[in-house]
Amino acid sequence: MSLRRMKFQRHRLVTVFLIGLVAVGGALAADRGDSETPVGKRWWPSPWGAEDQRGAANLLTPKKVLEANSLIREGQVYQLGRIYEQGMPVFGKRHYSLTIPGLPTGSVDGENQLVFNDELVSGEIGQVGTQFDGLGHIGCRVNGEAVFYNGFKLNEFGDSYGLKKLGVENAGPFFTRGLLLDVAGLRKTDRLPIGFEITAEHLQACLEGQGLTKICPGDVVLIHTGHGKLWMVDNDTYNQGHPGIGMQAARFLTDQKVALVGTDTWAVEVVPGKDPSIPFPVHQWNLMQNGVYHLENLDLGQLAVDKVYEFAFVFSPLRLKGATGSPGNPIAVR
Repeated sequence: MSLRRMKFQRHRLVTVFLIGLVAVGGALAADRGDSETPVGKRWWPSPWGAEDQRGAANLLTPKKVLEANSLIREGQVYQLGRIYEQGMPVFGKRHYSLTIPGLPTGSVDGENQLVFNDELVSGEIGQVGTQFDGLGHIGCRVNGEAVFYNGFKLNEFGDSYGLKKLGVENAGPFFTRGLLLDVAGLRKTDRLPIGFEITAEHLQACLEGQGLTKICPGDVVLIHTGHGKLWMVDNDTYNQGHPGIGMQAARFLTDQKVALVGTDTWAVEVVPGKDPSIPFPVHQWNLMQNGVYHLENLDLGQLAVDKVYEFAFVFSPLRLKGATGSPGNPIAVR
């Protein structure tokens, strides 16, 4: 073959390869809706208005409170929050510590010789232990700017002393119908394996198998995977990854207009996910694009053992002005 013909063939191969890349890229863009942002089309303004900071918490109406109240028949309370303590599993380099300065911290003059103790807590208090993810927690870079729920730009509301918008204080209390979907029970195992993706079909099978009619707007959906059995027992394995919902299940839940999704894992969504180049897409879909809150590191074991699948769900995030999340102890009451 002549040198000229070899150069022509090489040029042709390169051209075909580049055309192929363009075609693949176009297909991927089509799968994601459009290329307006790295996650598809613009997700703002919110259905609740361009200035809304509550997201799906707007679905928590007085009617939902009365509905939840009607589910309380036995008066049994389940604590769903973990104990905050040194050595609990934390994500990345987050930390938690509690000290009592002074021992006793102080005293008050008087004949009764009163003394008192205070505590000093250090850590990313809204993002360790049982944690409620607020709408200021997750965003996306769009044309170089960090954009969050409802299109709010971080350079316009961010502040090192607390967010000026989307702080957790905007969420308000939750008193609504709660559902437990026991996917571990559905799969007849005490713990789903790390990396197991929970699909919409799994969630629908739980609803049907547990005698639940449907998910209603404003509901809180808690998903039992069994991964919580590792908490403070095998923290290394707990932190490696976990089962969880994928994007298909996330879309299913937002289609039902849920207010919050919670799990006995540290990220709600499956870790590792399907595509390592797209980390934590469910966080972006739920929190950022749909205003649906997350509750992570829940203790759902006893609910699952007792087969309590429908209950009044009660949780009031701490009103930490400008915070990205909140600690707390959610409860289920049946």
